Amino acid sequence: MQQLPLPNARVPGPVARIAGRLALVLAALATVAAGAPAGVVVQRPWLRSIIPSRPAAGYFTLRNNSGTALRLVGASSPGCATLMLHRSMNMGGQETMVMVPSIALPAHGAVVFAPGGYHLMCMQPAATVKPGGAVPVTLRFSNGDTLTTTFPVRNATGR
Repeated sequence: MQQLPLPNARVPGPVARIAGRLALVLAALATVAAGAPAGVVVQRPWLRSIIPSRPAAGYFTLRNNSGTALRLVGASSPGCATLMLHRSMNMGGQETMVMVPSIALPAHGAVVFAPGGYHLMCMQPAATVKPGGAVPVTLRFSNGDTLTTTFPVRNATGR
C-alpha cells in the first residue's frame, strides 16, 4: 500500500535533510560500544569509496585523553569483508602501502589516519559502502577494549 503525504505535510528541503544527517552522525559519534577505553575518542571519521569493486580507505583522528598509552590492534566493520590497519610509506623512492600489526596511541596524544599515512583498508566493501551512506566501524585495542563509531562514506574527492 502506497503512503501518500498529508495535504499540509511539508517535504524536508535540502537544509533539513543535511541537518537530519548531521544529527544522526553526531549521535553515532557520541555512542560507543560497552568496554570502550576511557578517554579515547574518534574525531572526523570517514570512509573513501572510489568505485564499488575497489577497496575503500578509512580516515579519522584517534585521540587518547587518558593518562594511559594504548595500542590499536585491529578494526572490523559489517561493511568490509576485511578491515586492516595500513600505512602508506615511501620505500626506496617507491610509494607503497603496508599492513601494520598495531599502532601506538600515546597517553594524552593522538594519531591521525589520513591519505599518505595511517589508514584503515576496507577489502571487498559491501554494497552499503557508497557515498552518502554510513557504516559502523569497531576499533580493537590490545587491552581487549573496543570502540565503535559510524563512518560516513564519501567519494574519491572526500565529498
